[in-house]
Amino acid sequence: MRQTNLPKTGYLRLENIIGSHKKEIPPIIPVGRTTWLMGVKNGIYPKPVKLSERTIAWRVEDVLALIEELNSQ
Repeated sequence: MRQTNLPKTGYLRLENIIGSHKKEIPPIIPVGRTTWLMGVKNGIYPKPVKLSERTIAWRVEDVLALIEELNSQ
């Protein structure tokens, strides 16, 4: 996992977490989309927050806690 300069609060879209080759966004957590979504379903990764009818995101605090947990293993 790369070092991040994430804010302490806010929201991250999926492409900001797992990266995007098209948009040249490096991953914070280098897993694929399907792996991430299955991890969310299985309780491994944090649950998303629905921001609008078609928009979901993850709390920065939850992603930072996940990174801390993964780094301590």
